[in-house]
Amino acid sequence: MKPAPVSCFIITLNEADRIGRTIEAIAPYVSEILVVDSGSTDGTTDICRSLGATVIHREWEGYGPQKRFAENACGFDWILNLDADEVVTEELAKEIAGLFSDGAPDHPFYRFKVVTVYPDSDRPRLWADYYNVLRLYDRRAGGFRDSLVHDSVVPGQSAAHNRRPKQLHGIVLHYCYRSLAHLAWKQNRYTMLQSEELKKPTLYLVARLLVEFPLSFSKYYFLRRQFTGGRFGLGVAAILAYYRTVRIWRLLRASNGGKAA
Repeated sequence: MKPAPVSCFIITLNEADRIGRTIEAIAPYVSEILVVDSGSTDGTTDICRSLGATVIHREWEGYGPQKRFAENACGFDWILNLDADEVVTEELAKEIAGLFSDGAPDHPFYRFKVVTVYPDSDRPRLWADYYNVLRLYDRRAGGFRDSLVHDSVVPGQSAAHNRRPKQLHGIVLHYCYRSLAHLAWKQNRYTMLQSEELKKPTLYLVARLLVEFPLSFSKYYFLRRQFTGGRFGLGVAAILAYYRTVRIWRLLRASNGGKAA
């Protein structure tokens, strides 16, 4: 199948153990792969270059700014954004390429499901949790926000651009953490960024702090179906709920003039 006139960009930092499969899965189906790296020391950039990707270094300024820089640096107007821990399935890759078989699509935005895969597994568990995200788009119609933590594509202001994304059927496999310890590290880092950007009333934060852990645990364990992951899923739900509670505490400290420790 002929590669689509699409630039796939990936932001990285020390992803040598998994960036290879991310690039290899999508490389035959797009015309450009651009990696924006923020200072890897583990050989990530060498692996990317060996697989044909263009690599640009940029110091980290947050998720939104990094992705805005990347989409602006791409050589094509049609953009596919992947994270370094995401692997496009063959079904989705062919579906994306097929959209361009008769020229550019007439719709500017497409979304697909990003499905969680546990460490040491090559497929999603039963009823695995997922996010349905807009990641294939025409940058002339919209793009990423500058938010430090909310790295989502926002349609442009015109009525022609503000259109509901179309759903693709294929999925992306999301190897989102290497272990429970890695999950905890990611959540700690993420909630620190959130505490710098989010603002909430003190009374609201106090009320949320009292109920955040049980509500969040129920959300992740039951609604996001971590219960199908056995003891590992229990650990995932507990860590996510704990750091949701930590986030509230950090926001509360920040609202009262303290540091978000």
